[in-house]
Amino acid sequence: MGIDPVERQDPPLARSRLDLRQVDGILLKFLANAGLSWLSANQQTVNALNVFPVPDGDTGTNMVLTMQAACREIISLDERNVGKVAHALAQGALMGARGNSGVILSQLWRGFSRSLDVRPRMNSSDIALALATARDTAYQGVVRPVEGTILTVASDVAKAANEAHSKAATPLQILEEVVGAADQSVQRTPELLHVLREAGVVDSGGKGLFFILEGMLRAIRGESLDQPAATVQPLSAIQIREAEERVEPGQDYEVVVDFRPDRPLDIVAFYDELQQMGTSIQLGQGEDIYRMHIHVPTEKRYRPVDYIMKLGSVSKVSIENLQEQALQSTEEQSAKAYRLASVLPGQLASVVVAPGKGLARVFASLGAAAIVPGGQTMNPSTQEILGAFENLPTDQIIILPNNENVQMAAQQAKDLTVKRVMIVPSRTVPEGIAAMLAFSAEGSMEMVARAMTQALCSVQTGEVTVATRDVDLNGLHIEKGQMIGLLNGDLAVSGETLQETLERLLVHGRAQTCELIALYWGGELTAAEAKKIEEQIRKKFPAQEIELIEGGQPHYPFILSLE
Repeated sequence: MGIDPVERQDPPLARSRLDLRQVDGILLKFLANAGLSWLSANQQTVNALNVFPVPDGDTGTNMVLTMQAACREIISLDERNVGKVAHALAQGALMGARGNSGVILSQLWRGFSRSLDVRPRMNSSDIALALATARDTAYQGVVRPVEGTILTVASDVAKAANEAHSKAATPLQILEEVVGAADQSVQRTPELLHVLREAGVVDSGGKGLFFILEGMLRAIRGESLDQPAATVQPLSAIQIREAEERVEPGQDYEVVVDFRPDRPLDIVAFYDELQQMGTSIQLGQGEDIYRMHIHVPTEKRYRPVDYIMKLGSVSKVSIENLQEQALQSTEEQSAKAYRLASVLPGQLASVVVAPGKGLARVFASLGAAAIVPGGQTMNPSTQEILGAFENLPTDQIIILPNNENVQMAAQQAKDLTVKRVMIVPSRTVPEGIAAMLAFSAEGSMEMVARAMTQALCSVQTGEVTVATRDVDLNGLHIEKGQMIGLLNGDLAVSGETLQETLERLLVHGRAQTCELIALYWGGELTAAEAKKIEEQIRKKFPAQEIELIEGGQPHYPFILSLE
């Protein structure tokens, strides 16, 4: 997921320049790209730091995409003025910010650049002040700051920079102190946030910030910024490419191989070999089986299979032509196209974030004027949310984020437009659907938004997925690979089968007292499998109205709404 490489300076030259009393725009550009490279290399490590053992950890992805957007702003910028480079980084991060972690990262860059203004160079004093302003700006951008998060790490970083500056440290010495402080701060986050301590993880956003800073230091030292260690994920977390996504050059075929190695797998050597063949490499592990995923050019489409056959027994191979998939998807999408609501000047327009094509159709049928694709693992950027409504022929916009991790990006989009925007703080898809049932294109914007907000409380949300790691949480002992169920965002039940877990979740949510149970199916379920499970649910809850709806959401076989 990297960007086009910028011209890199020789590390010893960069070191000698950073030892001086002044840092210019060229060096800041070098450091920012180094931070992005090292964060990208450790993206899956950050993603894995999820409080709940669900296959949708996306903090690393969000921070990488935010940093990519920041670095794109400077990729062709030949500017020695450090203030101008910092402002370009901040602007790119602002528009490309995804998820709460990405938004906070963009605020850190914003504060950093604000302190520098248009200074031609920065010295140790400037660096300390810029990091302090970055911290203050990030805290101010969060309605209810929580300690034990990326904010705490940013605060400890600023403190370390100030202390180093007071001792007459050079910029390089400040960077060394800052990286050490960030590392210690990340390790301390579970002491400050109970949910991290209970889950046995450190804060993911803070860890991402540490990797950015450490990448800068590694680049100065001339150390590698490549993929440091291969990662192994649960099978359920392997991202099989959706056909409607853009096919990148050289990614002609998608190859997926299930195999059992004859001897313990050397993960690093395995990745090293595959990197000679293609991109988008992923490795998943189940019980006694591995799944490898890779994108390769046409002439190399059989090489991954040949290589893996030398390691053990292959049980399943899938080789898909990505170009044909994209063409077929375009045809299917035309056949299943949904009609968005027409909006007249002066009317209210609703902008909705939806994580699947089926759910997008549901929202469109309820009167959505614009759909922003996104949700867990694919949080939309500030720019994407802004772009969804900027060209609508009205200046009255209501946004439904439908995900807690999208709300801050929605707020940034609101702050960037001259249109009147209100955000209904929907945290889940069922809450968003309940809110849309209260939407009207006519009337007072404040009254409509208030009615939609009140409707959020009329539903409970359930989610069923597969545990990605062992954990003891909320009184439950969860093992990797088990089915788990979340109710209103909290881990509630577990089970050995999808059917069993879904039934337990419904009972836990007191579905027997509800009038309607809506089941939105997605993940890797087929329509036939979803229908079979629905029939069993009808037998268990004969007094309730049951609706089965195709959602198309990734990772979650079922999202359910209880009303």
